Amino acid sequence: MKLTTFVHYSAITNIRHMKIALIGYGKMGKMIEQIAISRGHEIVSIIDIDNQEEFESEAFASADVAIEFTSPTAAYGNYLKAFAKNVKVVSGSTGWMTEHGEEVRRLCTEGGQTLFWASNFSIGVAIFSAVNRYLARIMDRFPQYDVEMVETHHVHKLDAPSGTAITLAEELVENIGRKNRWVKGTLLAPDGTVSGDTSCGADEVAVSSIRRDEVPGIHTITYDSDADSITITHDAHSRKGFALGAVLAAEYTAEHSGLLTTSDLFQF
Repeated sequence: MKLTTFVHYSAITNIRHMKIALIGYGKMGKMIEQIAISRGHEIVSIIDIDNQEEFESEAFASADVAIEFTSPTAAYGNYLKAFAKNVKVVSGSTGWMTEHGEEVRRLCTEGGQTLFWASNFSIGVAIFSAVNRYLARIMDRFPQYDVEMVETHHVHKLDAPSGTAITLAEELVENIGRKNRWVKGTLLAPDGTVSGDTSCGADEVAVSSIRRDEVPGIHTITYDSDADSITITHDAHSRKGFALGAVLAAEYTAEHSGLLTTSDLFQF
């Protein structure tokens, strides 16, 4: 099985030592640092909002890979700064693709740069995504079931729906012939106010969002009919799974080039 191939890869202990730069040093950046060091890698540069000049340092330029977790407004500029030093980038930042996606794709396909981008690096989410695609292909044959999604994240998350929810929704649209697009549903804000609604066309998938507490991430997809419902859920217990996946992606990116995604790393 392809899943077995990945499990074997993730268990490899003789991994090439890497020099890693961190762009963004919040909770995720600190956890990535811990996991990278535990796997025998070296953190040569740490860049946060207050030391942007570090992009011009020899230490940053020496990195095999930069791992970037920042904000939708900062991500694209960070990619350009890293590419200017020919440093490969692994990024989990979302919200930038609509405006800058085509240019980043061109830089990686024609410009010789490398970006491994994913809306979510969790191994569990990669498995959940594979299940989502498989179930969607089955449900394509049963039009009596309609489908919707709800994602829940911590109150600090700026974008809604989450990048992971958008990726999952796009998978639904790709695999269910009667669905042509996803649309925003409701947003339950941290203060308890609700905006938007879940009403949508028969060819649309509503994606609703909840922002509460310090939830790392919950994604629930429900197929509902008059007779019954089918629900699949991924519930992250902590950021550790995301951080480990980002380091695994960096190990993969160090040996590969171009525009890379989780489908290259998690092959099942």
